[in-house]
Amino acid sequence: MDSEFASLNAGARSGSRPAPTALRPRPAPVSADVRLLGIATEHLSRLGPKRVTVVAVAAEAGMTHANVYRYFPSKDALLDAVAGRWLRDIEAHLAGIADAPDPADDKIERLLTALATLQRDALANEPNLFAVHLDATVAARPIARRHRVRLRSLVERVVEEGIVAGTFSARDRERAIAYIFDASYRFTHPLAIQHDAEVPRDLIEARFGAVIHAIQRVLRAGVL
Repeated sequence: MDSEFASLNAGARSGSRPAPTALRPRPAPVSADVRLLGIATEHLSRLGPKRVTVVAVAAEAGMTHANVYRYFPSKDALLDAVAGRWLRDIEAHLAGIADAPDPADDKIERLLTALATLQRDALANEPNLFAVHLDATVAARPIARRHRVRLRSLVERVVEEGIVAGTFSARDRERAIAYIFDASYRFTHPLAIQHDAEVPRDLIEARFGAVIHAIQRVLRAGVL
């Protein structure tokens, strides 16, 4: 007991202190463009694309509207960037389907169904975001063109996998891919999705299910 007390006193006399706990690293500061996208996303959801202004976004970010144009050259570019984050989430979800260890015919069904469902959900729950997506698609702006290229790449990957595995008998890969997009247009293109906004979802799903089965039959039969 005395030796323990002496040891403590010796430590006190020497001025030793308990080792400080490790400091937590500070979170990285949010970049200006990410901040602007967050503000623009909230303005778009609340106001709609027509009422969003670069001036208001800049004011909330504490910068001049001229400074916003350093990151986004126009209002359309800013709103397209907002929609682009959502589209990348969709593409990541679809890529997960394309990479799954399922048969190619199942993948085609799941991929097309997910593409249609995610867009219908956006139209119902985030109509202002969907409106930007639709406008960019109709105007063929860069964000929509890049999305189309990525979609095609995923479909191409699944078709090629199906051909190699013998699940599909497509004679012309390019024609088979074009057929998939043409046949599913009514259910996967944003313009057609908006057109059918008032059609009951169960009816849409029944129709789309029949189209998907037709796509699978054509791919298996090798008529293209």
